[in-house]
Amino acid sequence: MKFLSAFLAAAITLSSLAPAAEDYEARVIAANKALQEAKKKSDQDYLAEMDKQGHALLKDFPDKEDAYQLLYMVALNSEPEKIRTLIAELSGDKAPAEYRERAKNLAKILDRLGKPLDLKFKAIDGREVDVAAMSGKVVLVDFWATWCAPCVAELPNVKAAYEKLHPKGFEIVGISFDEDKGQLEEFIKSKEITWPQYFDGKAWQNFLAQQYGIQVIPVMWLVDKKGNLVDVNARPGLAEKVEKLLAE
Repeated sequence: MKFLSAFLAAAITLSSLAPAAEDYEARVIAANKALQEAKKKSDQDYLAEMDKQGHALLKDFPDKEDAYQLLYMVALNSEPEKIRTLIAELSGDKAPAEYRERAKNLAKILDRLGKPLDLKFKAIDGREVDVAAMSGKVVLVDFWATWCAPCVAELPNVKAAYEKLHPKGFEIVGISFDEDKGQLEEFIKSKEITWPQYFDGKAWQNFLAQQYGIQVIPVMWLVDKKGNLVDVNARPGLAEKVEKLLAE
């Protein structure tokens, strides 16, 4: 599975804050080393080590940002029960304001689980998209961009799932964070992406990103045949998850 390694390699730089204390700097170096070793094993080992190192740093250095960065990344790649636990830790009194705000957004996203997803837009190619009207289909909502290396790295897995399961009722809608319409259209054409794409050219400030509180990409959501949002971390085991939902 490449989903986790690609995403975290792009997202995490533990030493970015230039720690002030020597003991903290040593801990950061040790954490980096442990993470790199875990990364060589598997995505699961990498995530577990990130959780371990994040909690260790949080315990001993609760006023440093690195711990919260690690735990936030763990939350983004976890199931709802784990996410809720991490939200509480990311919301602590000593947590940086940025991560307290991100925790609030994660909580809002979790609140959407099990509820209908009201997602409606006119695609870049003119198609009218209404997820609520796709009753009986399983729908992947893919928040992505052509400039996002982990998003592009994940594309073969997404396409493989689509080609296999589209005939059985699997649909995808893309939410692009691009700013250049021509670049997006050329990418879609060159990669033979056939599902509709939302685009307004506003990158992180795009309307749907703001509406749904999306602060990192790639993010993939799954909507079941009843139109309810059932998964906010659909990347791992995507095809298997879709097949299970189609069978319901």
